[in-house]
Amino acid sequence: MGLNVRWLNWARSIRLIGFTFVGFESSLSFSSKIADQNIDRDCHCLLHKLAIDQANELLLRSQLEQFTINLGRDCLNHAFVANNPRLGGTKAGMAGTVFTPSLEGMKSVKSENGVILTKPFLEVCKLILPVLDKFGSAMSLVKSDIGGNITRLQTKYDTDPTKYEQLYSMVQVEITAKTAKSSSSCTNGLLWLTRAMDFLVELFRNLVEHPDWSMSKCCTDSYNKTLKKWHGWMASSSFTVAMKLAPDRNKFMEIIGGGGDINADIEKFCSGFSPLLEENHKFLASVGMDDLKAS
Repeated sequence: MGLNVRWLNWARSIRLIGFTFVGFESSLSFSSKIADQNIDRDCHCLLHKLAIDQANELLLRSQLEQFTINLGRDCLNHAFVANNPRLGGTKAGMAGTVFTPSLEGMKSVKSENGVILTKPFLEVCKLILPVLDKFGSAMSLVKSDIGGNITRLQTKYDTDPTKYEQLYSMVQVEITAKTAKSSSSCTNGLLWLTRAMDFLVELFRNLVEHPDWSMSKCCTDSYNKTLKKWHGWMASSSFTVAMKLAPDRNKFMEIIGGGGDINADIEKFCSGFSPLLEENHKFLASVGMDDLKAS
């Protein structure tokens, strides 16, 4: 359609110049009158085609607008139902809070003999990752660290689930082999996974115990109490910058609340998971591996 418009403008220009000059009429093989008639005919055809194209374009645009309106209405209806239990949905797409799966998982972390089991422990840590997603980019570093260490320990466990059924067994193997202090060791992975979870537990506590604090303050206070002393300048600076991206506290609590009592679930999680982390620290300290700093 753009090419036709350019041709139409060119044709009109030709008629304005040259063909209307009497001096040129005798030297041309056709008269300006015939030329005018031909151009008028072509112009009429082009204008007719343009009118049809424009009508089709308007029709298509109208159809797209109606489709968008219908799609938006359907999405809103779906979200409305999903967030209303009375209509068969559950708020935030779940029954309970984002902590509900973790609370269920903690019930099987220890064996009958009271030993922390590898797979259930890692599963609980993994189930916390959706909570970090709600923080957005503020928790990207923590989530990446936790996810990486879970993968490292899970990979080792998968090589021999029977041998590494108990969480500390892989550490004991590395202690014997004198490879525990390697930056890529499972011992190092368990240490930093435990520290990252320390930070999250402290953060969750702050959200419950200090309702007047901003999200940024809750994060910074938790970091200062847990991870900061183990981080170097670079890691500490990066974390400080990330905390400035923390989401609005009220919106965050509303999102993770789902259809349950978020404060009650946070307290249950902290009280149930903290002893496991303390046990990890106690074991790591017994083998001289609890005081390693970031390289």
